[in-house]
Amino acid sequence: VLPAALGNIMTGVILAMSRAVGETAPLITIGALTYIAFLPQPPAVFSGEFPFIRLSLQGLFDPFTALPIQIFNWVSRPQKGFSVNASAGIIVLLGITLAMNSIAVILRYRQRKKTRW
Repeated sequence: VLPAALGNIMTGVILAMSRAVGETAPLITIGALTYIAFLPQPPAVFSGEFPFIRLSLQGLFDPFTALPIQIFNWVSRPQKGFSVNASAGIIVLLGITLAMNSIAVILRYRQRKKTRW
C-alpha cells in the first residue's frame, strides 16, 4: 500500500510546505514582527591562509526573521529602495512557491506512471 501511495504522500508534503510559505500573513498580524538589520554569520569563512575554509556554527544561533515578515517591513517604509527590495522579495517567494508546486506535480506524475494497477 505504501509504494502506491508514495507519490500522493510526497505531493501532500510539498504542497503543505508551499502553503505554509504563502500563509504567513496571520503570523505577521499576531505579532511575529521582528526586524533584523544585519546578516547572520556565514557557516563557512574563506581566507587566503591555511586552513582555507573555516567552519563556524555561530551563525545558526544568531537572530533571524522570515522573508514574508521582512517583506512586510520593507513595504511599510516610505523610502523607494525598500519598495524595490520588497518587490524582489515577493518575486523570490513567488518563484519558490511555483517551484515547490511544480516539483509536487512532477513527482506525482512520475509515481503514477510507475504504479501498475
